[in-house]
Amino acid sequence: MKKIELELTQQYKNSELCIATEYDFKDKDIDISTAEINGKYPESEFCVNTEVKEMIYVISGSGKIITESKTITFKQGDAILIDKGEKYRWDAVCKVVIACSPAWTPEQHKMVK
Repeated sequence: MKKIELELTQQYKNSELCIATEYDFKDKDIDISTAEINGKYPESEFCVNTEVKEMIYVISGSGKIITESKTITFKQGDAILIDKGEKYRWDAVCKVVIACSPAWTPEQHKMVK
């Protein structure tokens, strides 16, 4: 069993509107983070995870996730699964938990049109 205290996490500012907190267990099979999104992220393009699926649980807030083919709305308590390679963007004010399997790395997170 492993534990990471909040004081030992790392924060990443993806933009002025998206701040992520990473809990690095040094486990290549799975990881977890939180993200606070306060508006449109990314503002004019899409983001994509090229290597892993992302399982999202909405802790608080609400909003929309927009893909190339659809828009889904969400609220506190909902869960969302984003497939590997799926382009998406946020239009939300929320705090979420994101679990990835296998583990997420910054190199997998790309901005695309």
